[in-house]
Amino acid sequence: MGRSRFTKRNDTKTAKENESGKFWTIPRTIFVVTFAIGISVVHRNHIANMFESDRHFSHLSTLERELAFRTEMGLYYSYFKTIITADTALDGMRAIMYDNITEYPSTINTLKRFNLYPEVTLGLAFRMYEQISSAMNWQTKVCYTVNRGEGYEPVQSCEGLGEPSYFFIESAFLLNGIMMGVFFLFGTLLSGCPFGGVITVAAIFFNHGECTRVQWTPPLRESFAYPFFVLQILVVSYILRTPRPSYKFSVMVALLNTTFMACWQFAQFALLTQTVAVFGTYVLQYATAQQLKVVLLGQTVGFLGGYALLFGNEMLLASFFATCMLTVWIIVLLEPVIDKLKFRVLKWAVQGSLLAAGTLGLKMAISRLLHVADDAHIGEIFRSKFTDFQNFHTMLYTCAKEFDFLEAETITKLMKSLLLPSAVAAVLLVLFHIIRYELSLLKPPKEPSELDHNSYNETSSKPTAELVYHVLQLAAFTAMAVLIMRLKLFWTPQLCLISSLLASRRLLKFLPAYNEGVHSAILVVLLSGMAVAGYGNLTDQRSIVGEFSNYPMEELVEWIKHSTPKNAVFAGPMPTMATVKLCTERPIVNHPHYEDAGLRERTKKVYTMYSRKPASEVKRNLQDLGVQYAILENSWCVRQSKPGCTMPDIWDLEDKGNRGKKPICVTLQEKPGPHFTRVFHNSVYDVLKINT
Repeated sequence: MGRSRFTKRNDTKTAKENESGKFWTIPRTIFVVTFAIGISVVHRNHIANMFESDRHFSHLSTLERELAFRTEMGLYYSYFKTIITADTALDGMRAIMYDNITEYPSTINTLKRFNLYPEVTLGLAFRMYEQISSAMNWQTKVCYTVNRGEGYEPVQSCEGLGEPSYFFIESAFLLNGIMMGVFFLFGTLLSGCPFGGVITVAAIFFNHGECTRVQWTPPLRESFAYPFFVLQILVVSYILRTPRPSYKFSVMVALLNTTFMACWQFAQFALLTQTVAVFGTYVLQYATAQQLKVVLLGQTVGFLGGYALLFGNEMLLASFFATCMLTVWIIVLLEPVIDKLKFRVLKWAVQGSLLAAGTLGLKMAISRLLHVADDAHIGEIFRSKFTDFQNFHTMLYTCAKEFDFLEAETITKLMKSLLLPSAVAAVLLVLFHIIRYELSLLKPPKEPSELDHNSYNETSSKPTAELVYHVLQLAAFTAMAVLIMRLKLFWTPQLCLISSLLASRRLLKFLPAYNEGVHSAILVVLLSGMAVAGYGNLTDQRSIVGEFSNYPMEELVEWIKHSTPKNAVFAGPMPTMATVKLCTERPIVNHPHYEDAGLRERTKKVYTMYSRKPASEVKRNLQDLGVQYAILENSWCVRQSKPGCTMPDIWDLEDKGNRGKKPICVTLQEKPGPHFTRVFHNSVYDVLKINT
């Protein structure tokens, strides 16, 4: 059986405590915090400059800026716009909580469905900012006329926080700037050395395009939610490095969990991996029951807070995260029984089996009890990746590049920048210490008289729970990224963070000839090697220079605003519908937030415009939804991200009876009648009025 894994010591301080006490003096702490603030400012300016270079945002009109927020970005920003343009803040809140424009004619609570707390918070903050600046007579923006070239009318462009779009994106940039400072502090704390923080931050900058996309898409959920998750992981790490953590840390975890979940629907999946990783650390007996309970209590209270803020979101209640937490609590309560098992491997098998069976079983039971099918597509997506299963909804996901398997190009980039080799080396270093410690337990214990200063001490040399947790968390994020490329936004920053362990003196002091000077020199060489490819990556991103324009969409929006009634109902491609709602405030029947079962079926009916079905059936589907105008985006008839991914090809999977026929979208472009009348046309869009 070996010795107890939580042996008490009589030493007044552990080696780790001595090392921490030596480093965290007041002057050094001030230096580290000041450096973190400086990094935050640099990163905020970095992403803001890239966004400006890409779109020339400062010289766009208000309409052009709204057009620049495509697909989900436009949908989210529309609710910010609703709150700031309402007569009162309360009217704005009512408008988004009783919304009959987004999924006409249904009335939905968009705050519950779309995790809109960033927009609510910023909308209320903007209203307060305007009131204060008006009272103080502050100038909050500067406006000027921009000549757009021959054939186009000049437009007015405004800069400053008094411009709603600027206030919105600057908030995202500020939050992500602060996040980089947190990463520096995180790397410093994890490695016990500021050099670890420098490695973390340098690795993120050198692999910036693989770590975040806030510089291109600031309104997305991850831009507001992920920084809170980073801070939450930092708190969890501190709990796992503290032998007897107080339950006050549960409060911090709960607050950050609630914020994370209120900002992003995907938060439940990230937190699921964390629960499994922390539980795995406990099962391997590197975390104590007290540490597990402190984390678990924080997660549970945070979950309840998020559930309340999202007005009892059923999808959250039936999530794997909820059932996993409940299962872990049950296992913890059963520990007195499980501890009676004599063999560790048998205990692991029992605990692992209970976790898997309990999580899956409770998930299925709660989903059936509450009739929740909103997340059924997730299982179908994974099924389609490992089998020949395909349907209309899975193809819409898997045909998109971001939902494909991780690209080999990503691995190549991370190898060239030395991030992947550095992270692998750090993981091997932790695994070495784990194996070394495990082997020490197989040796018979020495009598106190036999111990000497140079003998192996299991307590001081035992890998801390936080290191084991980070290795397990990295494994979970790796699996997520490999299966769905979009999720590399969790994986790559975790690689950067764990690379900081290469600066840990505590992990390398086992070497007989360890020398701090040599260690520091090797780290400088490593950073220099990272910079070779990293500087090229930075240069490539900074060299992206563009100027946003979308005249066909602008023509469409202006036509809708001036030629259709305010209550005219529209349907069309999901990205286009978000823009129509944002810029024209016309009712729409479908939108890009595809995670709702009912919305998926609505969109499927709308997308019969791109099938091979007869025009009469397409018309009937649209009329069933109350649609008056259908927007046909011509490129969708032929656009193909990869073989088998044109819209007519996707429809062929389920509409076998019409295979081989001419796509109806081609017919509608050529001759819309008798079921439709073309009322608008340009190089990209046709607007078809449904004949009654």
